[in-house]
Amino acid sequence: MHDVVVVGAGFAGLAATMALRRAGITDVVMIERASSLGGTWRDNTYPGVACDIPSHLYAFDGHPNPDWSNVFGRGAEIRAYLERVSAAEGIEPWLSTPMLGAEWDAAADRWLVLTGGSPSSGTTGRQLEARALVLACGRLTEPRIPDIPGLSSFSGPLFHSARWDSAADLDGARVAVIGTGASAVQLVPELAKTAQVTLFQRTPAWIVPRDDRPYSPAERAAFAADPARLRRLRDRLYSEGEARFASRSGDADAAAAARQIALAHLRAQVPDPVLRRQLTPDYAFGCKRVLLSDTFYPALASGAVRLEPSELTAVHGTTLTGGSGARYDVDAIVLATGFQSTQQPYADLVRGESETLAEHWSGGMTAFASTVVAGFPNLFVLDGPNASLGHNSSVLMMEAQAAYAARALGARRGVLRVDPAAEAAYTAEIDRAAASTPWISGGCDNWYVDERSGRLTLLWPGTVDAFRARLDTDGGEFLPVTIERGAR
Repeated sequence: MHDVVVVGAGFAGLAATMALRRAGITDVVMIERASSLGGTWRDNTYPGVACDIPSHLYAFDGHPNPDWSNVFGRGAEIRAYLERVSAAEGIEPWLSTPMLGAEWDAAADRWLVLTGGSPSSGTTGRQLEARALVLACGRLTEPRIPDIPGLSSFSGPLFHSARWDSAADLDGARVAVIGTGASAVQLVPELAKTAQVTLFQRTPAWIVPRDDRPYSPAERAAFAADPARLRRLRDRLYSEGEARFASRSGDADAAAAARQIALAHLRAQVPDPVLRRQLTPDYAFGCKRVLLSDTFYPALASGAVRLEPSELTAVHGTTLTGGSGARYDVDAIVLATGFQSTQQPYADLVRGESETLAEHWSGGMTAFASTVVAGFPNLFVLDGPNASLGHNSSVLMMEAQAAYAARALGARRGVLRVDPAAEAAYTAEIDRAAASTPWISGGCDNWYVDERSGRLTLLWPGTVDAFRARLDTDGGEFLPVTIERGAR
């Protein structure tokens, strides 16, 4: 039997494994369904893919990287960074090993994890036994494919942005991009350099300047030579991120100031008043994810991209029809339509003492300390219920959760259970904090809110400082209720 099985080999899985090892828990098995590690940064390879968090903050605290190419890291170099961290830490995930199911064995106080294999990689399925289970599966893993009449019958290349088909020849092609979220604003300007792009926009986004730039060789050398300089930069970026919470969460003055920055950015880059009006959101700043781009608006303003300011409603052969009634003949379709964020695909696979996670979360994801779930002993969920951010680096949250799990497991050899009343109280606290925010009352539909219950289930409605304070509390109400039943 192993101490811990970690599911997922992205940022969260590596954070968990490193924290567990530092706590003296060394018998840790990390399984990964794909043939390589990297998570989001393995799956997303579309043109222009990059992070919206500054590079030096979107990294593990214990693994600073002085050699980031730009203020905002590109997708391929973030994946390469994760591979270097894994190698440096001696972490060797079991690749091509998907979790097919996990069940709590009450008689033996352990998790039974059934895995699959991949004939192409020579791996075989097996059942693992573990004292604890860490789900580090990510929240943006399964693409959301919209239910559009006729879409499945489209005869040309059709794929989601997170499953980019590099074999598709799009040069000179008439390409429809569906959606105007974070992926679309990155890929559309790049795609428009060689293709004829029509962009279907259901709802415009608030977009602020990105202000990206390369780091010079001299800057990189200075970072490498002086770790304290790099630490000061990371600390400044962290403080700037924390300061953004006010504008994203509904502080009237901060939101008004940020809104004016976004509108000024739009005016400066889109001179046509009709197009500008079509690109202006009618909902509160922060209600949806605030995007960063210096190239999206110019691509549309130049005429290189044709905007259809309505959603795609039907596909007939190679003809696409928008909500406005306009029709477009296209050769290829790219779905930049987001992910199954509020209903996680792994939830059906995990059974606790009396139910599956999907059943426990039938009204929306919940957890105590955003990490542990009542009825699921010795289970820790990273980057799950109310653990995402709209203002700062998600890596900070994952590391806080990983440290919480390692502290709980390192201090106790028994079974760790969460009092259902504690989870309910924590959930009620989240609901109260979220009620007045733009995420709930800002007049938009977003991927932070569970469509079944109307609850905020993805975002933490507070700062990183506040989250760390909750999870760093030693003992007392913020650690799981412990029922000792002996070490096994």
